Amino acid sequence: MPNSSSSSSSSSGYQYTGSGTNSQGNHYCSRDYGNDSNAYHYSNTDGSYYYNNPNGSTYYDSGKGYSQYTSPSGQSYTGSGKK
Repeated sequence: MPNSSSSSSSSSGYQYTGSGTNSQGNHYCSRDYGNDSNAYHYSNTDGSYYYNNPNGSTYYDSGKGYSQYTSPSGQSYTGSGKK
């Protein structure tokens, strides 16, 4: 079970609904934008990160030169290169 906390403070049109660190040491944060629109992100110990955005799009970056964006309609775009 992840260590977590939640907050009802709002900023920039959203509320933080939870954050913490899971058993692998990865940080996460979740937000509520209202109207059934939620988002979260993970920042991982291996340098990778993942965003799930309120519009339904996602973004992943491996931290090692690979990234993938998926649009709200489900179309994926990938990129690679050395950092």
